[in-house]
Amino acid sequence: MAETNGLTPLTPGQVQRYSRHLIMDGVGSVGQRKMIDSKVLIVGAGGLGSPIALYLALAGIGTIGIVDFDTVDVSNLQRQILHTDGDVGRPKVVSARETLEAHNPEVNVITHEEPINSDNAMDIIPNYDIIVNGADNFATRYLVNDAAYLAGKPLVDGAILVFDGQATTYQPGSGCYRCMFPDPPPPGEVPNCSEAGVIGALPGLVGSIQALEVIKLAMGVGETLTSRMLLIDALTMDFREIKIRKNPDCKLCGDNPEVTELIDYEIFCGILPPVTVEEQMVWAD
Repeated sequence: MAETNGLTPLTPGQVQRYSRHLIMDGVGSVGQRKMIDSKVLIVGAGGLGSPIALYLALAGIGTIGIVDFDTVDVSNLQRQILHTDGDVGRPKVVSARETLEAHNPEVNVITHEEPINSDNAMDIIPNYDIIVNGADNFATRYLVNDAAYLAGKPLVDGAILVFDGQATTYQPGSGCYRCMFPDPPPPGEVPNCSEAGVIGALPGLVGSIQALEVIKLAMGVGETLTSRMLLIDALTMDFREIKIRKNPDCKLCGDNPEVTELIDYEIFCGILPPVTVEEQMVWAD
């Protein structure tokens, strides 16, 4: 991330735009310039990615990358505030870029209109300072966790379902997602939002927390959720915190790691069966 020396100077327009930041203790000119010089990758332009992207753009994060290959569906609009009714059928990354640029024309939005996978993750993730996970499936969650760790990048993670949410931050050397969940649950055991639903305002809450985590990381201030997981019950407005300890036996970040490169995460999560040589030959035809 950006250092104090050599930071991009503020323009008169930026001084006006970010005036409420500049008068804050803990932000000021140096903090704002650190945000402007930061590069953040958001995986997913959906329920979580929407508030994350919007608040980071408004805060002045200089470069925002968005990875998503889906198109906007009318069922998304109940929670995905990056998109409007007129965007239905359009690529989410295109809608997202237009929305962010409308809010802050100075933000450099880089779109990756493709599914992130084992083939391209290490071409994308190392180009950013901070990685934010807004994906809603286990294959992508494990992939992004592993790739961020292998690239030495902090990962701000979040999840939502029905009325429940969670958020945490993983930093290299301080544990990872696999420390808590070494392996994914059996296919079908845990429903996703399309199967169980999610209340529309919940991703706004969790995504805002993730955006705050990114802002603190970018500026190097405050105390992040590193080694802690925040659990939210929106029905009772109960916020609980659990400690996350680095697992010395973790397959990724432990003392004797087994995962030293990206794997096939769809097979790992039981989404697709292993492919035989014979099947590969048939598919190649």
